[in-house]
Amino acid sequence: MPDRPSISPQIVMESFDSTIRPPGSKSLSNRALVMAALSDGIVDLQNVLFADDTLVMLDSLQRLGFRVIIDRAARGVRIHGTGGRIPNPRADLFVGNSGTTVRFLTAMLAVGRGEFTLDGIARMRERPIGGLVTMLKNLGARIDYDMNSGFVPLTVRADTLAGGFVRYGFVEEDSSQFLSALLMAAPYARNEVRVTLGPDRSSWPYVVMTMRLMDEFGHTVELERDERGEPILIVVSKGGYTVREHFVEPDASNASYFLAAAAVNPGSKITIEGLGKRSLQGDVQFAQLLAKTGAKVKYEDSSIHLTGPEQLVAIDADMSLMPDMAQTLAVVALFAKGTTVLRGLHSLRKKETDRIAALQAELTKLGAKVEVDSDEVMTIVPPFIVDAAEIDTYDDHRMAMSFAVATTRVSGLVIRDPGCVNKTYPEFFTDFERVVRAASK
Repeated sequence: MPDRPSISPQIVMESFDSTIRPPGSKSLSNRALVMAALSDGIVDLQNVLFADDTLVMLDSLQRLGFRVIIDRAARGVRIHGTGGRIPNPRADLFVGNSGTTVRFLTAMLAVGRGEFTLDGIARMRERPIGGLVTMLKNLGARIDYDMNSGFVPLTVRADTLAGGFVRYGFVEEDSSQFLSALLMAAPYARNEVRVTLGPDRSSWPYVVMTMRLMDEFGHTVELERDERGEPILIVVSKGGYTVREHFVEPDASNASYFLAAAAVNPGSKITIEGLGKRSLQGDVQFAQLLAKTGAKVKYEDSSIHLTGPEQLVAIDADMSLMPDMAQTLAVVALFAKGTTVLRGLHSLRKKETDRIAALQAELTKLGAKVEVDSDEVMTIVPPFIVDAAEIDTYDDHRMAMSFAVATTRVSGLVIRDPGCVNKTYPEFFTDFERVVRAASK
């Protein structure tokens, strides 16, 4: 493949003891931007992430005519919400490779009025959106595919959304982002929206996060459960968002790489500030998985503390509730004693890259034996000694950040195309280098 910039952080020779507050969550930033734009009045957002995914969202909102005032130095955004109205009746929007942006905007535009096209890079044209479009059409939206059915580019011909009844979680192709997108727009439908929930609820914590954030923005969603406590119905009444300011909590997914780096380096300690028991994000539970590998973990209300054990042990983990963490745990498996099994991986084929194939290829370069069973289960047998290699990242930010964990134990390991972290965490390698170089006290 062509030569591209690469990075090779020096090996950590001693344990480290460090503290970090990761930048604002990408998932929460893009949700907050949508809710602020839909709100009736001015909303001030603080600790907003400025990265590729959020920048395309901000650009799209401006192209749609929203008044957006950006203060990057203060990580602040002021949005003049319009109460569910889309200021410009026509716009062509380019979303790059941001799944949250294209899905959230498709639903948001459906409750407005006008004609809007959405498109992205070549990989985005391979990432499904059909499940969301079907739900929106069942609620009265008119949306047409401009090339291939189920994928962008598409055109939303909006004349508000009627509301009504839809089903979610009855096919494996459903994405939690589809449901989150629909829920955030639903208060602005002309009638109540009711979502019947099936058993295939991949990444359900992200849906819970969306509902909790909607509550913080002033609109509470009703969730009904069956006698076993399983969610079966979501009811979104007609209404709107009323919050005037909101602080975006740090990104739990991006915190995972610092937690993992401490876990694989015996005696190393890391404190994650701004995340803890009260976090909205499901990925905050990743530290619990590391605890099962032997790391010492302590949760407080707004912080997480982890100490790396002398020897990590392999675990069998279901990643269906936090699929973005599968890559991080796969790299941790290189340094664990025994065979690691990762389950519930079906959604990884449809991310920024085919993450199952990418993981298998790059872990194998490092000497691991990797087997994949039906896109659901990955088995990782670590090598006796992890080999140095050049790691390809496939334009996937999580490949670069996950394999950065291995650079703390393997001298000469190279991360190719490190700039792909700009998608969600442009300062990642600077922060990572600072953290792993903080000498133990």
